[in-house]
Amino acid sequence: MNRRQFIQTSAAVSAGAFVMPRFSIGQPGPSANSKLNVAMIGAGNIAAMAYGPCSGENLVALADVDSRMFLQHQEKHPQVKAAKKFADFREMLDKMGDQIDAVCINTPDHTHFAATMHAMEMGKHVCTQKPLTHNIWQAQTLQKAKHKYGVVTNMAVQGHTFNGIRTMKEWYEADVFGQIREIHAVKKGPSIWPLQPGKNNGYFHSPESFPPPVHPVPDELNWDLWLGPNPADTTFNNTYHPKSWRGYHSFGNGTFGDWFPHVADAAVYILDLTGPVTVELESSEGGNDWMVPNANTVRWDFPARNGKAPCTFRWSNGKPEDLAVAREEWTWSEKMPSDGTLFVGDKQSGYTDSRSNNPRLANKEAMRAFKEAGFPEQKYDRIKGGPFIEWIKAIKGEGPEPGANFDFASPFTVTMLLGVLVARFGGRIEWDPVKGITNRPELNAYFKEPARAGWTYGEDLWV
Repeated sequence: MNRRQFIQTSAAVSAGAFVMPRFSIGQPGPSANSKLNVAMIGAGNIAAMAYGPCSGENLVALADVDSRMFLQHQEKHPQVKAAKKFADFREMLDKMGDQIDAVCINTPDHTHFAATMHAMEMGKHVCTQKPLTHNIWQAQTLQKAKHKYGVVTNMAVQGHTFNGIRTMKEWYEADVFGQIREIHAVKKGPSIWPLQPGKNNGYFHSPESFPPPVHPVPDELNWDLWLGPNPADTTFNNTYHPKSWRGYHSFGNGTFGDWFPHVADAAVYILDLTGPVTVELESSEGGNDWMVPNANTVRWDFPARNGKAPCTFRWSNGKPEDLAVAREEWTWSEKMPSDGTLFVGDKQSGYTDSRSNNPRLANKEAMRAFKEAGFPEQKYDRIKGGPFIEWIKAIKGEGPEPGANFDFASPFTVTMLLGVLVARFGGRIEWDPVKGITNRPELNAYFKEPARAGWTYGEDLWV
């Protein structure tokens, strides 16, 4: 068995359980090299989160449609200078496939799926930035691909590796809260305003008018590759790239895609908020055929599941002053924080912050007494180093399967994307994981968006 075969088979995953490798890289036997060969798809901006954790490995290749991105992090991470560089990740993987073990996907949302699937089909371990995909079919397909290709998968959501999410789960399972029947998650934004050239404008900007005016494509940008699976006749506007794509339906998922994977992580993980559900838009402000709403409140109604009572989950995003409200459960301040999640329980209510961390009881005096009495016994191992380190250790056989592997991340993403759909189209959605959207067949066009020739993946997994 050579090094390539060893790394690809060391993370074999059965349908029901993660199978640890027979050997660990770095021990005598199949491989004496303890370092993975890592490639990045997306070399700038959010890729900074991957460079540091992967700095102990070999960074062998980078792909980015904008050549300026190769310069962003090279001073802090010298390996960037030596890595081979490509505009098209497909060319990178095809030419260097036998030199790459693992791939970090750091692209805009609309190309997450194509990049992740291409790497998985070639037997590469993958860690993809949140949100996992741009549409529901893609999320479900990646879960199928995880089992077909037997690679180590992870969604890069930092809070899922933090101590707080595990502590909150231990409190819940120790019956500190009783049944939780109501959850409220909030996050400020998006604030959408005109782009100001030359300034750090953040993530959300509107064009001068609609349809967005046509601007010249920067010389450094391969616009056709940036579009990926989207229609090739889409014209360039300077609010799309490099960051403001998040606010456009065609490329991102707004504050849902940016923050729901962080804020709602604890609730989905602890209370199994996936599977059959109805989803309804309660309020919305702004938005149009091109761009996401400025603010919205969406409600999910989950039936009883795995011994848990039926549960209502609300997500609100918008202006901080609108989100910070007074609730009788919360006694730490006059109003609730405008970022985080409130868990309303039969016995006690709890709170986690915007990254599903720093849990506390919602009642300050109850929290003081709870701390003095001693927290429940620790049940879950703590993870150090974040999602990329967790993923690397799993590949090498030095740790368990990542917590946000695609068996968790895919249904989690589906829950999020159902909210994205009702925020965009209003009304109510009835969802079944097997049958799909059962009450509104017109939304099937958005359940699985068409991909242009050369960008289709995963169709065989549904045969």
